Amino acid sequence: MHHHDSDEPCFRSFEPAVLRPAELTSFSRGGGARTVPLVTRATGAEVFLTGQTLFDGGAGIALHTHNCPESVTILEGDAIVEIDGTEHHVTRFDTTYVPAGLPHRFRNASATEPMRILWIYASVDATRTIVGTGVTARVDAEHAKAAAPGRD
Repeated sequence: MHHHDSDEPCFRSFEPAVLRPAELTSFSRGGGARTVPLVTRATGAEVFLTGQTLFDGGAGIALHTHNCPESVTILEGDAIVEIDGTEHHVTRFDTTYVPAGLPHRFRNASATEPMRILWIYASVDATRTIVGTGVTARVDAEHAKAAAPGRD
């Protein structure tokens, strides 16, 4: 009898889903940024997390690190990304890759126009540690209620 163990495909229990950001709940990250979770444990993800963060004009997030690699693609607008102390101007469809443990942050390069990013973490157990405070939290814990209304 074959039981579910590590040699089985990691996608076996992932049910298909179509996720429409315009129809999903967003939650505030503070400072004019809000996140829409997409592929998460709530949708059955087992190996990665994705979502979008929308930045109002002038908005940015604090310098932080993760416990796994992250890739971000700019979907709308212009951004300044700081990676390990170096700032880069990025625009629509530009994509970043940041290894685990490297401090980084995004901010909207415009004071008036919105900016939107797609983020992908290489683990469902991704955490974010704020450099200034040392506080660490699971990325999915920040949006568990927003991502899964009525589910435990």
